[in-house]
Amino acid sequence: MNYLEAYRESLESPETFWGRAANDISWDRKWDQVLDASNLPFVQWFKGGMLNTCYNAVDRHVEEGRGDQIAVIYDSPVTETIEKISYNALLERVSKVAGMLSALGVGKGDTVLIYMPMIPEALVSMLACARLGAIHSVVFGGFAPRELAVRIDDARPKVIMSASCGIEVKRIIPYKPLLDEAIEISTHKPDKTVIYQREMIKADLSGDRDLDWMELETSAASTGCVPVAATDPLYILYTSGTTGKPKGVVRDNGGHAVALRWSMKHIYNIGPGDVYWAASDVGWVVGHSYIVYAPLFTGATTILYEGKPVGTPDPGAFWRVISEHKVKALFTAPTAIRAIKREDPNGVFLKKYDLANFETLFLAGERTDPDTYYWATDLLQRPVIDHWWQTETAWAICGNFRGLEFFDIKAGSATMPMPGYNLKILDASDGKELGPNENGVICVKLPLPPANLPTLWNDDKRFVESYMAPFPGYYLTGDGGYVDEDGYVFVMGRIDDVINVAGHRLSTGGMEEVLAKHPAVAECAVVGAYDNLKGQVPLGFVVLKAGVSQDRDEIIKELVQMVRTDIGAVASFKKAVIVDRLPKTRSGKVLRGTMRKIADGEEFSVPSTIDDPAVLKEIGVALKTIGYAVE
Repeated sequence: MNYLEAYRESLESPETFWGRAANDISWDRKWDQVLDASNLPFVQWFKGGMLNTCYNAVDRHVEEGRGDQIAVIYDSPVTETIEKISYNALLERVSKVAGMLSALGVGKGDTVLIYMPMIPEALVSMLACARLGAIHSVVFGGFAPRELAVRIDDARPKVIMSASCGIEVKRIIPYKPLLDEAIEISTHKPDKTVIYQREMIKADLSGDRDLDWMELETSAASTGCVPVAATDPLYILYTSGTTGKPKGVVRDNGGHAVALRWSMKHIYNIGPGDVYWAASDVGWVVGHSYIVYAPLFTGATTILYEGKPVGTPDPGAFWRVISEHKVKALFTAPTAIRAIKREDPNGVFLKKYDLANFETLFLAGERTDPDTYYWATDLLQRPVIDHWWQTETAWAICGNFRGLEFFDIKAGSATMPMPGYNLKILDASDGKELGPNENGVICVKLPLPPANLPTLWNDDKRFVESYMAPFPGYYLTGDGGYVDEDGYVFVMGRIDDVINVAGHRLSTGGMEEVLAKHPAVAECAVVGAYDNLKGQVPLGFVVLKAGVSQDRDEIIKELVQMVRTDIGAVASFKKAVIVDRLPKTRSGKVLRGTMRKIADGEEFSVPSTIDDPAVLKEIGVALKTIGYAVE
């Protein structure tokens, strides 16, 4: 089946398309109905079906005779550790940790909050919850206490699983004091906290609530899989909300397993025994989908990496992992590639390693600008695929295919909509469908395909208001862009990244694309700053490549001229500032909204997801040098 046939069938007969895909999953009871869309915008997939997610990820492969195959490679340059875990060994640990949770009173439908670094126990705890039919909610390790407390109060976990510390390059971050403060702040109190003691630091366990992980696991009885309904929740994952209160995205069991299993084969071309690496964190949706669940559904080998693209120990870190573990496909964020490009623009570190088994680089998390695409393509001499998706969707909305039909790549485009996604570009003012090359709001006509959020945790009203009410009959992605005459999708950034310059609506993403072409620029961001004459004017932030000796004022002049040449005087791009780094979330997204508030002198709260709060002060200092009176 080629792409056009698959795409057409997925829209015209979703029951046929996804019903066939569901045959790759093991079911305790087959479904009564593939798709129930009788109560839009609420959708149920594989209604009546019963299965267990952990069984599909672990037990199944052992029963099929592949227990000795490596399931997980834990590679931690920060602790100088490499551990290879077979499917047999993974099954043994997950069964015992599930028994440990069961002994603490955790059962089907209960919630468990997981606050862990990138260690095997994070993955094991997720699978153990799934084994019991419990609902896990993973919170990024090291999250601030107040933000953690908000999630504790919303998820109301019976048990919290954590570790004594995490490691950021060379800095040890004790988790227990953060967790204790969060529990103190929160209204809901968990029954127990289970702490995995790492060698670098031992947490103080006090009272009846705190328990030692390994003591419990050692004495726990192995526990089997509990069948759950396909429509039952597998997990809650919080994403930032416009009101400041995070939104608890719910993931079901059945649709999630079917869609992710399909994606591994058709998007990533990964089969049993292949080595797949998603260089992310289990605290983000990429970690849920493509470190833990999808590779294990497939019977592949997944890599759990506790390190950075640079600094652990050098810009060759990713190439070392790919070479040493014979990685077939790498999935990471464009910001990781830009970090490598900044430190090693000529790719000197790549030459140390043999990438013979490496086939494809997949990028997602934010738009892959053409300059980053060309740099990575020239360096690796392999396809570099930008694909676009969200926490809410669990897998790609748009992308290219290594296992279905590979399309010629257009730099700056996320290529084609995935099967199941009836993507439309709508006019922001009246909701009318726009034609080729017309910029608008990217929406998906209902029903959404399997694995997409069925609702928000205990908040159907907010689910409708946030995603469905703005354009009835459609899911609002929150991103803007266009589809060209060949059907290629160009995602140009969040809707609020469009600025209004004297009545002209201009995309900051388009300006960033121009700035990134400059040979001295490693990465950049453009925001709309307040202007009393034109309403807003674009303001550029630029990070230079390592070793650039060109005069900085000259670089700024060249950047201004490039935007004028490529976009026109209408852009009013006249100011840019060179900074050492951009403020980002831990998942690599640039905090453009916060940068705009700093430039405009507005009050702002330090985002809980920020990688390093000190960079915000650096941004303020830099802005003063170009005439912004930042307070």
